[in-house]
Amino acid sequence: MEEFFALFLEELKSNSKLTSYYKFLENPASFEFRKAYVVQRLQYILDHLPTTDAAIWDCGCGYGTTAIFLALNGYKVHGTTLEFYFARIPERLQYWAQFGDVSGFTYSYENLFDVPPPPASYDHIIIQDTLHHLEPLQDALRIFHQALRPAGNLIIVEENGGNVVQNLKLYLRRGNKRIIEIYDEQLKKNILLGNENIRPLATWRRELHKQQLTIYPADVQYIRLFPPFMFKQNNTPELVQREDRIWRRNALLKEKLYFGLNFVAGKMPEARNA
Repeated sequence: MEEFFALFLEELKSNSKLTSYYKFLENPASFEFRKAYVVQRLQYILDHLPTTDAAIWDCGCGYGTTAIFLALNGYKVHGTTLEFYFARIPERLQYWAQFGDVSGFTYSYENLFDVPPPPASYDHIIIQDTLHHLEPLQDALRIFHQALRPAGNLIIVEENGGNVVQNLKLYLRRGNKRIIEIYDEQLKKNILLGNENIRPLATWRRELHKQQLTIYPADVQYIRLFPPFMFKQNNTPELVQREDRIWRRNALLKEKLYFGLNFVAGKMPEARNA
């Protein structure tokens, strides 16, 4: 993880097209804070991929950072993405090919609803910072359910929609306009988009249940509680451990003040046998 992150920083220094999205070079005072968040999320995904033989779909792969990381670790991942991210991926692969085999990462420009995968084609579907953008949500969840193999799962990395501070910031930015329509230049048509339509865990649980998908309680994780100024180069591991202990003991804090929410979901037993 540390080796990957060091090379990632070098890439950002040489590729200005990525720095407005990945803000690690923006403010040294918040560097450890931002790094801790990204590292925890990557580690969460890696921890839930037990074998490199698995078929993996990274839905909404963006610039491909997670898929590149996994490819370097021996996984085969197909990523799908939209918008401006797609054009940046070839240059990124050229950079990362200097340090390892990235051929396991394939990618395509696809709208989930136009080109759904064949039934039972994936062991794992990674949905990182994407689930809250997918509309109509139930149609997306139905596609995920169909694409999963019987014992497969969804690995979901999200913002915590119960966070009161983030909810206030989003409300001031977009009001209650949680679903919008945008025109996609490459697809040449309008598509629906969740407008930072984040949700708390209880809401995700209800929505997934409608498509016979269940969240595994043991795999739920909340991350990022402490503010940026608390993170220093020599105390980050300790702070991360403290955050992990606190959310496990305090239900109110985890629901209302933690920023990140990670969870895994799979088919309900009756759906696996259908």
